[in-house]
Amino acid sequence: MDWSPEALELLSQCFLQTLSPNPEPRRRAEAHLSESSDRPGFALAVLRIISLPSVDDQIRQAAAVNFKNHLRSRWAPPHPDQSSSSTIPEPEKTEIKTHIVRLMLASSPRIQSQLSEALAIIGKHDFPKSWPSLLPELVSSLRQATDYASINGILSTANSIFKKFRYQYKTNDLLLDLKYCLDGFAAPLLESFLKTAALIPTNLHSADALRPLIESQRLCCRIFYSLNFQELPEFFEDHMGEWMAEFKNYLTATYPTLESDARGDGVTIVDGLRSAVCENISLYMEKNEEEFKDYLKDFASAVWTLLMVVSASSARERLTITAIKFLTTVSTSVHHALFGGADILQQICQSIVIPNIRLREEDEELFEMNYVEYIRRDIEGSDLDTRRRIACELLKGIATNYKEQVMAMVSVQIQNMLGLYSANPVENWKEKDCAIYLVVSLATKKAGGSSVSTDLVNVESFFTTVIVPELQSQDTNGFPMLKADALKFFTTFRNQISKPVAVALIPHVIRFLGSESNVVHSYAANCIEKLLLVKDEGRPRYTSLDINPLVPILMTNLFNALKFPESQENPYVMKCIMRVFGVADIGGEVAGVCIMSLTAVLSEICKNPKNPVFNHYLFEAVAALVRRSCEKDPSLIPAFEARLFPVLETILANDVSEFWPYTFQIFAQLVELNRPPLSSSYIQLFKLLLSPNTWKRSGSVPALVRLLQAYLRKAPHELNNEGSLTQVLGIFGLLVKASSTDELGFYVLNTVIENLRYDVIMPYVRDIWSTLFTRLQNHRTVKFIKSLVIFMSLFLVKHGHETLVNSINAVQPELFGMILQQFWVPNLKLITGAIEMKLTSVASTKLICESPSLLDDAAAMLWGKMLDSIVTLLARPEQDRVDDEPEVPDIGETVSYTATFVHLYNAGKKEEDPVKEIKDPREFLVTSLARLSASSPRKYPAIIQQSLDPTNQAALLQLCGTYNCFIV
Repeated sequence: MDWSPEALELLSQCFLQTLSPNPEPRRRAEAHLSESSDRPGFALAVLRIISLPSVDDQIRQAAAVNFKNHLRSRWAPPHPDQSSSSTIPEPEKTEIKTHIVRLMLASSPRIQSQLSEALAIIGKHDFPKSWPSLLPELVSSLRQATDYASINGILSTANSIFKKFRYQYKTNDLLLDLKYCLDGFAAPLLESFLKTAALIPTNLHSADALRPLIESQRLCCRIFYSLNFQELPEFFEDHMGEWMAEFKNYLTATYPTLESDARGDGVTIVDGLRSAVCENISLYMEKNEEEFKDYLKDFASAVWTLLMVVSASSARERLTITAIKFLTTVSTSVHHALFGGADILQQICQSIVIPNIRLREEDEELFEMNYVEYIRRDIEGSDLDTRRRIACELLKGIATNYKEQVMAMVSVQIQNMLGLYSANPVENWKEKDCAIYLVVSLATKKAGGSSVSTDLVNVESFFTTVIVPELQSQDTNGFPMLKADALKFFTTFRNQISKPVAVALIPHVIRFLGSESNVVHSYAANCIEKLLLVKDEGRPRYTSLDINPLVPILMTNLFNALKFPESQENPYVMKCIMRVFGVADIGGEVAGVCIMSLTAVLSEICKNPKNPVFNHYLFEAVAALVRRSCEKDPSLIPAFEARLFPVLETILANDVSEFWPYTFQIFAQLVELNRPPLSSSYIQLFKLLLSPNTWKRSGSVPALVRLLQAYLRKAPHELNNEGSLTQVLGIFGLLVKASSTDELGFYVLNTVIENLRYDVIMPYVRDIWSTLFTRLQNHRTVKFIKSLVIFMSLFLVKHGHETLVNSINAVQPELFGMILQQFWVPNLKLITGAIEMKLTSVASTKLICESPSLLDDAAAMLWGKMLDSIVTLLARPEQDRVDDEPEVPDIGETVSYTATFVHLYNAGKKEEDPVKEIKDPREFLVTSLARLSASSPRKYPAIIQQSLDPTNQAALLQLCGTYNCFIV
């Protein structure tokens, strides 16, 4: 493409139009840019526009953003499962790499930041191997630069490209790249760091001069972190003193001119540098403790002193957290004696821990204004980087070595807080909040379970005296944060609270579902849901007998909670509804009200699905209610269908694609609950199910297979009408061709074999075998072969060994023997799953004991190998039989298969045993062998001795003894 001045001018105007508030010119400009981006030289043309000082800054800024995004999508070849777009040609890449550093350094800060990101994108793919000139160019520019806009631009770029050393696994290639970067950049980095350090004292009275200098040191610290993350480099060990002296200086020095600057960002800038220093010394404390020990005492003191000042300010959150993290790391190390004095422990508790655990204004604002984020931090574990949690982590760290002192001290603090609350509950309610938070946060979770314990207080006594009064409070809206604390405590210690006490309190928790506070009614729902999961010795502690009396008011309050502002799609409430349906017996009028409420919610969210977690629990709730209510009382099915069909049909008609997999699973449930003949609505759905267009959405395929299986089981006669079986087998053929869906194809085929008479499927059997053996020939995988063995076994037990052998040999003479020898015998031992193992072992036993093709003397060796595989399958544990190395999928075949299917637990089908008349496959094997050997004495012991592995011979002998059946 000829990028003439006119073409560049047109591009410039397009970049300007992309900023237009009017959608029409903006869309036209974006379309032109998208079309132009496919032409050679586009990236260089955009770079040219960015480089022209005569071009308006707005246009250059927009061009820089476009250039960065263009590189992100076009620099590396697209992943196979992504939409393809042409990669930038190599000559153009080389040209870009030649100019980008120089252009970045010459640009204004806003454009520089975009080009720095673009450079990092290139570096991610090409640096250092395919861009060896980058590092020398950055070093040269760093040494020659005289202004801090350029210096910080270079350091920012280096910071971006070195970040990979923090996040990637340690490999030889990564260490070689790290060595290359250290050899080229470690010394220049220290030079720049020390040069800037020397300039700071002379610029203390100018905020404008200090600002870029402090930022430069912060960037040097971040690069230090990246280059030291994997291991301690020799250069940094040799120069540790120079680095540590400056680090300590930045933790102890103040910069009044900058920190009180009218622009208001001075404290943030300085704290950014201090936070980076804290992260560096924490890294050394964790990974290089021995080398760092001589500096530790001074740093502990410096961080301690700094915390006394900064932790009082809510605006200095990041620095507070990183500083406390450093002290936490020290507290659990061999140098914990730094905290050993009683006065120091007291000071830590009173001056650092308690002030940072107390509620702040921003905590209350979050509670009121953004309940989702508050809960995410408070009970979902994402609060590790909050002051409250990290302060508790420090206390836990110190308690590692000073447990008794810490516990005694904290217990006193808790009693004092509760005393202050008792004296004036209205004024001092935050004291009680702090006490409850301490107890819950310092509780320890027992390994392998949900049970927690604490040495701080007697949980039962604390619960009775401190928590129960809050739960029994009739005012569901007063002091909502304390109500939330009480519900959280009840939830956390649910295993320790006796069943009679808990059952008596559940009605109070149900009342809190009516609280106007989103957090409170969410915590109430979460509390009930978690209580219903408690088990005693593997059995549920709370059963339907405990919940049934509460169901009417419980369901009323739960559905009403979904009507509160911002709680219409509250996942905690819907998860609780789902859990209650799974435990309680819900029938009659209550079931009708519940299905009506659920479908009303579903109808509403279909208009704009935006909360996947809530949506999943909603469909699980529907499935649970259908399963529990309709299975117990089939008379409810018509009412459920009347409510569900309109909304499920709307999902299909309006193409709400996110819900298709759920919808087909619910339909499958309803089909399975019905008795033939199926109504006209189900017949219409069956026709839709067989339409090829329905199967084009790969994310819905597992659910469609589930629904098709339901129809095949409930209405197999429908397959004889209007060529339906041909369509079903066409679907099987389509699915079985690709590794990503072949298992689903076998599900369809197995269900056909299980539910149709042989005279119905006989005209199609040859084509079925041809399809399977063609796939076997063209692309065999272990997964496919195992599925084939299972299918052949099912075919045998349903239609007999003679039919199996003859139908396969009809495809090609002697084909069955080849399939048996090459695939069935060697892969039988790999079968897993109780039903699958039983089926394949029974089918294989029938073959060796009944099929003439294996009882012939010429097949003696094959007979012995088959028996060896059967004994391996039945006598050896799975870990000894199966190689658990995952099979690598064929990328070419999985491109179109997206993992959008989500299984509904409550809509799962019950697995049926196709050989349920046989109770024990081991007994079946030895009794069948005993009968066989009795008809041909002395024939089989010799074959067994010759063909079976010695371990399997011993196992077979033991089985014979167990069931008192012997081979003669």
